[in-house]
Formats: sequence, structure tokens, C-alpha cells
Amino acid sequence: MKTNVQKITFTALMAALLCILSPISIPLPSPMPAITLSFVAVYLSAYITGPWCSCAAILIYILLGCVGLPVFSKGQAGLSVLAGPTGGYIIGYFFIAACTGFAVQKFEKKIYLHVVGMVIGTLICYTFGTVWLGVSMHLTPGAAIAAGVAPFVLFDALKLAACVAIGYPIRRQLIRLLPAAVLPADRAAARP
Repeated sequence: MKTNVQKITFTALMAALLCILSPISIPLPSPMPAITLSFVAVYLSAYITGPWCSCAAILIYILLGCVGLPVFSKGQAGLSVLAGPTGGYIIGYFFIAACTGFAVQKFEKKIYLHVVGMVIGTLICYTFGTVWLGVSMHLTPGAAIAAGVAPFVLFDALKLAACVAIGYPIRRQLIRLLPAAVLPADRAAARP
């Protein structure tokens, strides 16, 4: 019971982190609305809570945005955002969370593999989002990449590096203090 309460609490906290960080944005002159801190929240959520809780947090975030809370980039809300040009990237957060969370849980002390998981998840998110952007705006693949990926790669690399530097020590402390909240149930039960 205590484990479930901790997992629910961490999931809610990660959803709140997404809702707080995602609207913060730096506008760009492109079809993409802005550079946001969404990836920071997704990376940290997956790093700290693993794939399942972070995917649940993303689902909560998306549902809150769809029902009208201004949690998307630049305080936008509604199903139109999810169906619009940036919707594919928002759905792509699930890939980042799954790949990052899996890498962190499977290779607990191998930070370079955490980075690999984060990069793979980000590339899948870019791919999914760029295809969606190209289709929704009738762009060629090159134009979609130029609009939806090129302006963000450097910033996303910096966010990724910062989240590894922040996420790893936070996760280590949580494992020490509340192992059941961040570890799969079977591993948490096996810990002394």
C-alpha cells in the first residue's frame, strides 16, 4: 500500500512538473511555437520515476491540456493543440519517457547508457513529431526537419546533459530514502 501511494505521489508530482515547465517558452520564427522546457520535465520524470510512472504523468499532462488547462507551450490548451503541428512532439514524449526510464532502470549505474536511452527516445520523438508536422502543414521532409528539429537540437542536447547531471543524484538519493517509489516492485522488495 505504501509503495502505491509513493508511486501515485511521484506520478502526480511529475505531471505537475510538466504542467509548470511546459508553458515556459522562448518564441521562434518558425511553424514550431517556441523552445520550451517540456523535454526537461519529461527527462527528469523518466529519470526519477522510470518508464511507467513517467508515461502516466505525461498522460495526465496531456489530458489536463486537452480539457482546457493552459499547460501546453505558451499557455495553450485544447484538443486543437494536440491535433495541430506540434501534437506529434507531445505524443512523442511517451517515447522519451519509455526509452529513458527503461535505460535508467535496466542500467542503474551506467550513466552513459542513460544518455543513450535519452538520445534514442529523443530521436524517436523527433521522428514522430516531424512526420506529424510535415503532414499537418503539408511540408516536404526537408522543410519539416528544418522547422521542427534543426532549431531545437542544440537546446535539447543541453537540456539532456543538464537532466543527467540533476537526475542521477536525485535518483540515487530517492533510492536510498524511498526505494519502492523509484524502483520496480520486484527489485525494491529484494533490496536490503
